[in-house]
Amino acid sequence: MVEIYAAIIGASIGIAGMTASGVWRRTAESREAVVRLTMAVESIAGKLEELHQDMKADRKEIYGRLNSCESRITSLEARPTSRD
Repeated sequence: MVEIYAAIIGASIGIAGMTASGVWRRTAESREAVVRLTMAVESIAGKLEELHQDMKADRKEIYGRLNSCESRITSLEARPTSRD
């Protein structure tokens, strides 16, 4: 009878150990996944900031050129036309 109890206790300890090992492994994997995802989000945020800065610079250049073209058109419209 003692052997049966010993076998049950031994099996229970083995199952508990395997369960604890599995939980620990899953926790470690989850932690690593969170770190990878956090790094990916930070990378994307950095790239979005770079894109935003590029867009601001492009917008500034485009509006500068547009202003220059508008000034030229205004000066051309102000010239008297010569009609024969």
